Amino acid sequence: MDWMFDDFKNDLDSLNPQVKKKALEIAKKLVEEKNYSKEKAITEAIVKAEEWFYDLGG
Repeated sequence: MDWMFDDFKNDLDSLNPQVKKKALEIAKKLVEEKNYSKEKAITEAIVKAEEWFYDLGG
């Protein structure tokens, strides 16, 4: 897991591994490119990653 989001390990550990990976990718981009706080980024990223996963038919 990305060290940047270690504080949110509990939130991420319950996710499907594909969703977790996608959420970390999205959250990292939100923090780096849009100056989101880590908390806001991970919250939004989890929602987007779950939507992405369900769109794939998961």
